[in-house]
Amino acid sequence: MTTTEYDHDVVVAGAGPVGLFLACELRLGGARVLVVERRTAVDETIKAGSVNIATAVALHRRGLLPELAAAWEASRARLRAFGGNAPGQTGGRAPGGPSGLPPKFAGHFAGIMLDPDLFDDSDPAWADAGPAADAGLVVPQAELERILGRWAGRLGVEVRRGIKLTGFDAEADGVTVRFTVATDGGSAGRGPRSLRAGWLVGCDGGRSTVRKLAGFDFPGTAPEITGYQALVRLTGAERLGTGWQTTDTGTYVHGPFPGRVLTVEFDGPPADRSAPVTAEELTASLRRVSGVPEVSVTEVVTATRFTDNARQATDYRRGRVLLAGDAAHVHAPFGGQGLNLGIGDALNLGWKLAAVARGRAPESLLDTYTAERHPVGARVLNWTRAQVALMRPERHTRALRQVVTDLARTTAGTTYLATWISGVRQHYDLPGDHPLTGVRAPDLRLGDGTRLGERQRTGNALLLDPADDAGLRARAGGYGDRLDVITAACPDRPGLRGLFIRPDGFVAWASDTAGGEGLPEVLDRWLGAPRAAA
Repeated sequence: MTTTEYDHDVVVAGAGPVGLFLACELRLGGARVLVVERRTAVDETIKAGSVNIATAVALHRRGLLPELAAAWEASRARLRAFGGNAPGQTGGRAPGGPSGLPPKFAGHFAGIMLDPDLFDDSDPAWADAGPAADAGLVVPQAELERILGRWAGRLGVEVRRGIKLTGFDAEADGVTVRFTVATDGGSAGRGPRSLRAGWLVGCDGGRSTVRKLAGFDFPGTAPEITGYQALVRLTGAERLGTGWQTTDTGTYVHGPFPGRVLTVEFDGPPADRSAPVTAEELTASLRRVSGVPEVSVTEVVTATRFTDNARQATDYRRGRVLLAGDAAHVHAPFGGQGLNLGIGDALNLGWKLAAVARGRAPESLLDTYTAERHPVGARVLNWTRAQVALMRPERHTRALRQVVTDLARTTAGTTYLATWISGVRQHYDLPGDHPLTGVRAPDLRLGDGTRLGERQRTGNALLLDPADDAGLRARAGGYGDRLDVITAACPDRPGLRGLFIRPDGFVAWASDTAGGEGLPEVLDRWLGAPRAAA
C-alpha cells in the first residue's frame, strides 16, 4: 500500500506534551499526522513542574526557547510570591538578578537538596548546551503543553480532541484505527469513526490503551507507596516546613508555589487511583506525614495520586504500532523525570518514523528507536527506584540516607547528581571513535555569527563543513531534501573538519581530517539512499 492510500501516515494517540512534540517532529519530516485526544482541553492537573537541560535544548533547536523563557518568567513571579525559593528544581541554571532567586539551581535527589554553590559546571557538556542552559526551567507541564499546542498549530498538525481510541487492527501494511467521539463533540465534529493509517503511536500515558490492546510486555516492580500532589487552599499551615521534609512517617513537600503540597506514605498503593482526590483525603495524609494536626485543606484546585510502580515495555515497537513516553515506561514522578524522558523518546522517534512513513528510509531504521531509548528509560527507572528506597521511613534506610546526604554535600556529589538530572550527559552508542560521536551536538558558535542550535529549525539533518571542503560536500550529494549543509568556520573547535548531526541533534559522524571519509555510509544508514540512487 502506498502512502497516498492512507488517511494519515501516522496517528498519534494522546495530545500531552509527548504526543504533541512527536506530532510536530513527524510533520517537520513531511509526514501526514493526526493526533487524537480524549480530553477536550489541555489537562490542568498538576504534574511535572520543570524541564531539564536536554528538553530545553530540544525546544531551543526548534525555535521554542522564547516561549519557554516567557513561561519561566511567569513561574518566577509565583516563586517570589512563595518566598523567592525553588526547592525541588530538577537541575539547570537560571538567570540571577534583583528577584532574589539564586543564579543557578542544583536540584534534589530523594528530597535531599543540592547546594548550588557546590555545583561545578566546568564539564564541557554544560558549556556546550548554549542559551538553553540559561533559559530557566521551572515550567508547569500544562504550560508546556500549551506551548507545544501552538507550535503544532503553526506547523499544520491536525489535532482532534474529544476522541477516544477504542481499538485498532494492525496489519503488515497499515493500521485501521477505531474511535468514538465524546458526547460534547470536542473539535472532532461528526467525523468518521475509523480511519486507515500507516502507523500508530501510543502516547496515551501510563495506563495506555494502545499498549494494552497491542499486547506489549510491560514488566517491572510493584508499587509500595501512595503519593499525592496537589494545588490547594490551606489553613493552619504556619507550622509546615517549606520544601522537602522527611519525617518518621514519610515525606512531604510544601511549595515552591503557594498552595502546592506533596505527600508520600509507605503504606502500599491506593485502593483506587482513579477516584477523585478529596480535601479530606489530602488533609489526613498531610497531617499524618507532617505531624501538624491543625493543618487543613479547605479547597482542592487540582490533585493527583501517584505510586512508584516502575515498569518498562521490553520493546517500544510491535510491527506498525509504537510507544513513547509514559505508555512505554512508568515510574515515580520525583524530579519530573518522566516528562523529560518522554520528550527524548519523541525527539528520537519522530524523524525516523517520518522517514520510514514517507518511503525515504527502510523500516530497519525503526529498530534503532528501542535500541537507543530503552537503556535511557531503564536508567531513569532505576534512578527513581533509588530515590524511593532512600525515602523509606525505617531505621536502616535513614542511616543510609545520612551517608548519601553527606556525599551530596560535596562538590563531586552535587555535580554528579545535578549533571545526571540535567540530561546533559545523555549519549547513544553509535559507531565511530571521535569523542563527539553519539553525544548531543554542542551548540557551537559559527563564523557567520550564528550558533549551531539556531540552524536546526527545519528538522533536517545537518552537515557542518567548517573548512570549506568541496570533497566533503561532494560526498553528501543527493540528500538536499533532507540534509542542510552549513559551510562556516567553527572557532570553538578549530581542529574540526566535518560534523554530521541527525535531526534529533545527536552527532552520528565527526572527523578532524579533510575529505569526509566514511560519511556516505553514515548518511545511508540514517537518511536512506541519496535521491539520485533511490
